[in-house]
Amino acid sequence: MKQPNHSKIPIALTIAGSDSGGGAGIQADLRTFSFHRVHGTSALTCVTAQNTTGVSRVDALSPESVIAQIEAVTNDFQVKSTKLGMLLNGQIMSAIADRLREQPLANLIIDPVMVSRSGDKLIDDAAIEILRTQVLPLADVLTPNIYEAQILTGDSIKSINDMKIAAERLCSLGPSNVLIKGGALADNPNAADVWSDGNSCEVIATERIETKNTHGSGCTLSAAIAANLALGLDSYAATIAAKNFVTESLRHSLAIGKGSGPLGHWFQLNQ
Repeated sequence: MKQPNHSKIPIALTIAGSDSGGGAGIQADLRTFSFHRVHGTSALTCVTAQNTTGVSRVDALSPESVIAQIEAVTNDFQVKSTKLGMLLNGQIMSAIADRLREQPLANLIIDPVMVSRSGDKLIDDAAIEILRTQVLPLADVLTPNIYEAQILTGDSIKSINDMKIAAERLCSLGPSNVLIKGGALADNPNAADVWSDGNSCEVIATERIETKNTHGSGCTLSAAIAANLALGLDSYAATIAAKNFVTESLRHSLAIGKGSGPLGHWFQLNQ
């Protein structure tokens, strides 16, 4: 019997927070990796007590603990791509930025989790500045929602054209590519996002799925980009594939809990 070649199994790393309800964060990232046939590894930055109705408690891990987890993974595995999600505070951000400058990781996707889809700020101004100046310049792909893009650029975003301008400005901060997620934009019937490599912009439109069960959609998108990069796609192709994955996961989203349920990452098993 022919033995599988385990050396060809792509490996991705997610550095993010834990969601006890299983809809977002590390849990969503690892599910997304698995359904792309990518082995997922992780480094937790914080532990949250949350469910479909909200977050009731957040406990940060120490920067030393976060870095130890990253080193444990990278010292043993050949990591093909890395996703940064909720980093929570400036101390963790600075520690990760220092580590990545010393030992860069390929295909770094940064989902700057600092503002929720409803517009609520999740981190303080000092941490936002550290994120802007120390972390974002390391990104191969940056994936802010429109609220995060507004804070990072200082500009109001009310239209697709505003998104294009903001994407180009965010590229000037250092990321190689930027994808601004337009799901929260009022006049956006095609669920359009805007992609920029600093030289040109593309509008990526997909079918808008009408569902309240969208918890973890941003985490899933950035994790899917990371998974597709680990599989060998270039940044733009990985983003297109990730958008399609999120669309289908939303189509099969889970009406569980009392609030906004999670995506149905395993829709492929039903086909």
